Parts: sequence; C-alpha cells; structure tokens
Amino acid sequence: MGRLWLEPWLPQLLCLPGLALAVALLLLLLCLRAQRTRRPGEPPLIKGWLPYLGESLKLQKDALGFLKTLQKQHGEIFTILLAGKYITFILDPFQFQLVMKNHKLSFRIFSNKITVKAFSIKKLVTNDDLNNELHVCYQCLRGKSLDVLMENMMQNLKQVFEPQLLKTTNWEMACLLTFCSSVIFEITFTTIHGKLLAGDRKKFITELREDMLKFDDKFPYLASDIPIELLGNVKSIRKKLIKLLTSENLAKIRGWSEVVQMRQDILEKYYMPKDFEIGAHHFGFLWASVTNTIPTMFWAMYYLLRHPEAMAVLRDEIDHLLQSTGQKKGSGFSIHLTREQLDSLVYLESTILEVLRLCSFSVIMRFVEEDLTLPSETGDYCLRKGDSIAIFPAALHHDPEIYEAPEEFRFDRFVEDGKKKTTFFKGGKKLKYYLLPFGFGASKCPGRFLAIMEIKQLLVVLLTYFDLEIMDQKPIELNRSRLLFGIQHPDSDVSFRYKVKT
Repeated sequence: MGRLWLEPWLPQLLCLPGLALAVALLLLLLCLRAQRTRRPGEPPLIKGWLPYLGESLKLQKDALGFLKTLQKQHGEIFTILLAGKYITFILDPFQFQLVMKNHKLSFRIFSNKITVKAFSIKKLVTNDDLNNELHVCYQCLRGKSLDVLMENMMQNLKQVFEPQLLKTTNWEMACLLTFCSSVIFEITFTTIHGKLLAGDRKKFITELREDMLKFDDKFPYLASDIPIELLGNVKSIRKKLIKLLTSENLAKIRGWSEVVQMRQDILEKYYMPKDFEIGAHHFGFLWASVTNTIPTMFWAMYYLLRHPEAMAVLRDEIDHLLQSTGQKKGSGFSIHLTREQLDSLVYLESTILEVLRLCSFSVIMRFVEEDLTLPSETGDYCLRKGDSIAIFPAALHHDPEIYEAPEEFRFDRFVEDGKKKTTFFKGGKKLKYYLLPFGFGASKCPGRFLAIMEIKQLLVVLLTYFDLEIMDQKPIELNRSRLLFGIQHPDSDVSFRYKVKT
C-alpha cells in the first residue's frame, strides 16, 4: 500500500526545483506523527521502523502472509501504521457483525473520498439527498428488473458471438484476458447504456474500452493520496471518458436500461442539463460495472481450462439442463435460460464462488467518526477518532480451518449433496460470514447479482458452443499492484484456442 501511495511520486517531487526542502519538512512532520504510542485499552500497535510508510512495504509484498504473522503475534485485532494512516484490522469473522452494526463507523466517508479523487464527482460530498436517491436506483439491479437486463444481455451475447465466433470451425488463437475484456466490456456497455445510434459502433466500443482499461490501471493510485497530475495522461483520459457519457452524448445512444434512465432523471434534478459532472456519474457507474467482472471471468476461464475434469462436470450439468428444458444445440445461437434455471446450475455457481474466494483481495473499510469502544469476546478495544477499521476477507477465504487446502482450486467446494453449500465452521462454530468478495452492509456491491449472472451466461455460451484449450502451461499468479482493490488481475496474459463444436 505504501509503495502505491508514496514511491511513484516522491522521486519526481525531489527532482523539482525548490521542492526538496519542502518534502524534507513534510517527512519530518510525518515522522512526528509516527510518534504515536498505544493508550490503555487500545489494540496492539505495529508501526514498523519506516517513518510514514510504517509497515506498508511488508503489506504490499505479501498482505495475507504478513497479516497472518501479526495475527499469531498479537491476536485477532491490531492497529498498523500504513502510509501515514492508522488502520485497525479485525481478523476474527465472529467479530465482523460488530463492525457492520456500529453507526459510529462510516463507509460513506470512504466512498465519497474515492468518488472525488478518482471520478471527479464532488456534489455527493455535500448533498446527502442526491446520494440517497442514487442509492435507490440499485433496486433496478435485482428482481424483475434484473430479469429484463438478463434478457437484453443474452440478446447482446448473441449479436457478439453468432456472426463472428460461430463461424470459427477451425482453431483460433487468442489471449484470454484480452478476450474476456473485449467480450465483457461490449456486453456490459450495450446492456446497461445501449448502442450508438450512428457512426462506427465497434470503433466507439473499442476506444472506450481501451481508455477505460488505461484509467483502471491507475485506479489504485487515484484512490490514494497521489495527485492526478503526477499520473501521466490519466487526467486527460478521465476527461475524455466523462465527456463521452455526458447528457449530450448519451442522447446519441439508444436502449438505455432502466437503471441508467432512473439515474439520469435523478441527476437532472440536481444538475444543469449540460453539467459535466453528470458524465462523471455515468462514468463511475460504468467503471464499477466492468472492472471486477473482467478479471473474475478471466480466472473462471483460466481455472476451467487448467482443470478439464471441472469443465467436463460443468458441460454435463449445462447439457442436462438444456435437455430437461427441451432446448437443442443447433448450428445457430438458440439457447435461452431464465435466472432460476441459471441458479439451478450448482457446479457452475460453485466454480464462480471458488474463483471469488481465491482471487478477491479487497478490503472492507470504515472510518472512525468519533472515539469509541468496540466490544469483543477477548475484551473491549478503544478506537480513536480519525483512524480506520478494516476487514480483510482474504484472510477468511484462505483460512485452512474453514477451507481445506485453501490454496487449491476446487470447483465443487460450494456444493454439498447436489445442492449449494452454505454451512461452514471455524472452531466448531457456524460462520455467518464465510465468503465476502462483495463486502457487506453499506459497502456491499449493488451490482453483484448482475455480475454473477453475466459470468454465468457467458460461461454457458462458451461451454455449450465451443471447444476450448489452453496453450500456455506457464503458471499464472496474481498481480499484487491492485492489492486491497477487488479482484486481482493476472500477472500476465495466457494463450488459448477455441473453435465451434462439430
């Protein structure tokens, strides 16, 4: 984390005339801040020996291993100095409920900070009514509204695959991450925002995707304290992306989803029609819709390609469902599955949940708005105003007491007796929270249902119509540069090939 927040820009500052002394004074002030000592009743305090950075570099190198080491030394709750911030980690899953229910711990402070820094959305900070109204829009991502989105998504999948890929009777090579990025982005954008009325639609989608990925690559830096001016051309890319989604340009796109229409109606109540910040809202919503879905799809495909036995079980499960619903795989794109039917594919869902367990390294953060005492089974802990409290679900997801051989991919880990498994234990006690890739409470991802359904639909199409083979046998690892921000990307792409089943 510290490397993300400080190292990329400090050398540049020191090279600028007149700034070396100012930076030295700043570091001196930060050193003084690091003189904090533990008060009675507070969790164990780990500051490290580096001023300001604290233990950031150790966390960056191996977050899971580092936190587990601290857990053995200090227990389930401890405070760490990370890049000038004091963050209290809670690793005991039985204590998570205390965080979710405590009204003195704020998620909105974090979310507002990120919307300003990353997306240049400022009004949410000062206008709770706008915030609350936009939150209501998320009801359009579940229930009957989700069914409509799924129907539109399947039609968009058909338009992507039928004219191009279903003519691929010979083996075609592709890079897996690039393939997943291209398909997920086009399907998501056309389903949520619609299609361009005029001009080169393919070119529009391609350029939008490429710019979005360039922006996303710098997102961890943007969400920290690094000025955007020190991140190359990210500011101009962001401006371009926002402009493409202003009211004026959205009017050139037809087929808005219910959620986009509802958001636009609300935004027009609080902004002038040509206000640039309207585009920033739509841009942030689009970013949230694709950036974690893409790597999740990559890892699902990667693990299935590396585990033919898992792919065989999923193919059989899908074929059985198609037969039971009277659907035949013809030469064209003809299958159609409802949400309930997709949910009945327990091995398919288990595969996706296992991917999320293995590859999600996000952190659930809350801001301590005032001094408070947090009760726990091992004693009460005092937390200071201005600090943060964090839950790191990856520690839960990789706990061998909960998940046998947690480092292994087991596609059927979340299936028991032919049904979805929801009962997991630690220390003989049943866990309420055993899988948290989407956060919980106020920070729980509102688009999780749509994202899961999109991955299910795409996997069903690929496994139904195509033969798929991995070509690179090199092991792919997680790219740690996005530590604490959602699903981790692979450290490199991997080649695979596909062709239409004969």
